[in-house]
Amino acid sequence: MPQKPTGRSRSSSLCTAVLAGLLAVVLAGCGGGGDGGEAAAPQAAGGGGAIPDVTAVLAGVQKDPQLAAMLPPTIAQAGALALGSNLQSAPNNFYAADGTTPVGYEVDLAKAIAAKLGVTVKYQDMAFGSLITSLQSARVDLTMAAMNDTAERQKQIDFVDYFTSGITIMVRKGNPDGITGPDTLCGKTVALVQGTSHQEFATEQSAKCVQSGQAAITITATDSDTQNQNQLRTGRVAAILNDLPSAVYIARTAGDGNFFEVVPGEPINGGPYGIGVNKTNTQLTEAVRGALQSLITDGTYGKILEAWGVQQGAVQQAGTNAGS
Repeated sequence: MPQKPTGRSRSSSLCTAVLAGLLAVVLAGCGGGGDGGEAAAPQAAGGGGAIPDVTAVLAGVQKDPQLAAMLPPTIAQAGALALGSNLQSAPNNFYAADGTTPVGYEVDLAKAIAAKLGVTVKYQDMAFGSLITSLQSARVDLTMAAMNDTAERQKQIDFVDYFTSGITIMVRKGNPDGITGPDTLCGKTVALVQGTSHQEFATEQSAKCVQSGQAAITITATDSDTQNQNQLRTGRVAAILNDLPSAVYIARTAGDGNFFEVVPGEPINGGPYGIGVNKTNTQLTEAVRGALQSLITDGTYGKILEAWGVQQGAVQQAGTNAGS
């Protein structure tokens, strides 16, 4: 998921609530496991469990003509929002068992926002590191991929904030390396996705290790959550840094919950996820913000998050560029 640490953190009680909520939904509806080769979420979803069905919720979303009128003519004429994402991050956004259908709470939110604006969503799956440049070059209209809204990113794009999360640490089942928090990563090898806030945090934490006289963190950056999971399963890395919703979902579904576990503790550098919009397209930003706020107000937003068990990360207001 995209990102620079925000410097903000959420309370430990909220962390407990997020964990409880996510564990509940996975146990109730997303059971199953990997095939022994990868710990990928699509396998978990197809392993006997059920992806939450929010068809009726989405069908109830009514077009808002006033908001729809704010769409740029090119989008209105196309009848679809071109949305860039990195579809490998359950429960945020990933592929269903068929390998082609995008699913996740972000996918459902995107559909609801589009419906409110009277259009549909056309996904473009790409590397996380390509999302901002694709937005700047107008290859896509929006990005939505669990990307943290940060002050640094705000120099490049604008954000409509829709969720709050933070970084967490995932280890092998049984925690054989005894990792209990960021300070115990010193001297360990850690995997993460290239270009994310996880990478920046790991670099900063490694410097702290060295400053305190301990060994640096060896950072392995890839373009794939699945690759990182395979490295952790085989012991090539001691831990993975990931966002809390994804880490808990993976830990509970991969290998029927026998591959990984999440290190308990408060999320690191908690902050908002944002829908990315080109800075020159202020009208689209306001249309998306208005659509999201309408969904929050009428309860659609909450129903979608609750279906996926991530309601503890809900925002109360659809803001813009609220990250720091």
